[in-house]
Order: sequence, then C-alpha cells, then structure tokens
Amino acid sequence: MDISTAILIIGFAAVIAAFFLLVIGLMYSEMMNSDIPQGVANRGKLHVVHGLFVGISIVGRILDRLGLCHQVRFTRWFRRRFLVRIRPVPPGLHVKDLTFSEVPVRVYEPTTGSLGLRRGLVYFHGGGWVLGCLDTADDVCRHIAKEAETTVISVGYRLAPEHRYPTQLDDCDAATCHFLSVAEAEFGVDPGRVAVGGDSAGGNLAAALCQRLAKRKDGHLLSPCAQVLIYPALQMADFNLPSYQQNHAVPILFRGRVAFYFLQYLNGDTSVCQDLLEGNHIPAEMRLAFKEWLSPEHLPPECKVRGELQQVHSALDYKGEVYHIIKDGLDPEVSPLLAEDAVIRLTPPAFILTCEYDVLRDDGILYRKRLLDLGLDVTWHHVPDGFHGLVDFFKKGWLTFPSATQAINSIVSYVKTL
Repeated sequence: MDISTAILIIGFAAVIAAFFLLVIGLMYSEMMNSDIPQGVANRGKLHVVHGLFVGISIVGRILDRLGLCHQVRFTRWFRRRFLVRIRPVPPGLHVKDLTFSEVPVRVYEPTTGSLGLRRGLVYFHGGGWVLGCLDTADDVCRHIAKEAETTVISVGYRLAPEHRYPTQLDDCDAATCHFLSVAEAEFGVDPGRVAVGGDSAGGNLAAALCQRLAKRKDGHLLSPCAQVLIYPALQMADFNLPSYQQNHAVPILFRGRVAFYFLQYLNGDTSVCQDLLEGNHIPAEMRLAFKEWLSPEHLPPECKVRGELQQVHSALDYKGEVYHIIKDGLDPEVSPLLAEDAVIRLTPPAFILTCEYDVLRDDGILYRKRLLDLGLDVTWHHVPDGFHGLVDFFKKGWLTFPSATQAINSIVSYVKTL
C-alpha cells in the first residue's frame, strides 16, 4: 500500500469516526433534555426507544444539511426498513391492498363465519401527518380485525411536507365514503355499523371527518356510527394546558414537536413554532371565546397535581402576523375541539383513549367533556402509566409495553359493542 492510499484510508476512517462522535454527542445532548417520570411503566425500555428515535432524527438532520437526503424521507425509510416487520397473515384473517377513490387502503377481513353483516372500522394511522403508512399500522389493524371480528380498512392518506392540509383529510373522506357506499355489497359489512378511528394525528382526522360528514348529511350515505380517538391531537390554540407543561419532555412526543407537526400539516412555516408554544398566535377576544372549551378548570383535579403549573398567556404578547400565518389551523377541520356546539352535537358516540404521560392528554379529556355536555355517549379509557405513541409498541417483541396490550384490548372491547 502506498502512502497516498494509506492517507486516504486514514482520512476516511477519521471522517466516519468524527461523524459517529458527532451523532453520539448530539444524542447525549438530546437525551439529557428528556424527562421520563417515575410513573411511566418500563422506563428503561422507553429510554432505549427514545435514544433510537433521537439517533434516527439526528442522522436525518445531518444528511439533510449535507444535501444528501431530506430528513423526513430518511426517517420514513429507516422506520419502514428497520422498525416495521410484516408478518405472515395469521389463520382467520384475509388481508389485501386495494384503492378506494384513488386512495391506497389495506383491507383486513375475518374469515370466520358470521350470522349476518359484519361491523367495520376505517382506521387512520398516526405520525403527525408526516410519518406513518399502512405498514406501521398493520399489527394494530390485524389485531382489531381478528379479535373484534370486524372488517378494518386502513387508509394510506398522503403526507406532509409533500402534501398540505386539507389533502390528508380529503383522502380520509374519500376512502371512508367509498367504503360506506360499497360496504354491504362488496364486503358484507353493515354500513350503519361502520366507525372511523385513528391514533394521534389519525385521531385528529377521525374527529374532523365526523364533523365534516355531520355538516354534509345529504341522505345518500350513512355517517360513521362511532369515532375511536386514540390520544388524539385536537387543537393548536393552546400548547400550555397542564398536560403540555407536565409532559413537555416525555418521549416520544415532546411539546415542541406537536407545534412543529401541526405547522407541517398546515403550511410548512415552522419559523413561528416558538410563538405557538408561547401562545402569541391567539387574539385576546378569540382566547376569551376558547376559554369556554380549553380552560384547565374543566379538567379533573388529578390532572393538575403534578408539577408547578404556570399561566403563560398575556394579551400583550399577541402577534398579528403570526395569527395570519396559522389562522387556518384554528378551523375545526384542523382543531376539532374548537368546533361549535351545533356541529359537535351531530357527531357520533365516541371512544377516547388518553395516556397520563402524554402532552395530548388534556385534548382528549376536554373533548370528552364537550361531548358529554352535549349529551353524546362517550367511553373513556385512561392509561395511568402510558405515554404518547403507546399502541405503536404492540406486538413489537422485546419492545412491547404491557400497557400497550391493555390499551389495544380496550379498543377491541369497545369495537365489539358497535
């Protein structure tokens, strides 16, 4: 080996070593900013999961800065390649990929005999309107379909940043209405027993779709019979509710990332992210109107016992230019919790799952209160040791969390009642 070759090899090795040292240093810094409370079950396992996700994010960020690969595309590729495993279809279930009104869907049909028409569930995966796909929701949809003897339709809606609001909601709308129109003839499903549901951003889409369909009622199609909302993101007006303050640094969803994902969904202008977190985007008169629905006073006392809660908002901090950038995000189609009573009153019964150590906990609890106040039936399941993204760790081998299994079983139990 000549000297020049040796120098190249040493130089390349030094670059690789420097890259890994940079990643490790950034991971350590990010990990130090996290806070996993004692009440979270399997804390050590969550530390490992968080470290993995932080590492993926950092590598993606570096590749993005170098112009080699967009961070979001790298994250999607890595998760699908290394964190998702599609198992053989188990006995008693038939799975097939189809297209409903040009939207990709995956259909899960139980093969066991049925005395009549089956019930159905149209499911929207989570991922902040940016991540997730049919494969990431596969284990959950399989389990619900088989254990609840329900035909499940998983919807592969388009994602940000390639597609902004309302594309995601429009895709869910199109796929759901297509299924309702053919449910009985093509799938042996009673269209009057079809629910919609989803986790996180998918829960947002399910709630928003129920409101949209309730306003649209034209007599041609039945509306969903229920909405299954799994730790849903329901508003971008207040990022300082008690759950946001208490769980601001609890993996796997930090407070700042919620604002980031909402902005990616809305228009991609993340320059106002900090203003959203500080509450500078809401005019005083609008804040007063929203207080009827968003006040911490409406939360159970046990939601306010952890940590020192602060009053963050001030009318003096309002920035009109920020409001004009994000004002579409205060529309109920993006923030279903902010819909008028007359609309919410027309929506179907709900199942709402919340997790104690989740920034979005209070969104779900406040929506539950609104539904109950308007006379709607609500089934609430709270996971006292749970965190955001819990159901993603169902049937994940050594990364499975026991509370994830309990959460999924509560969903199955509810779906069986439809």
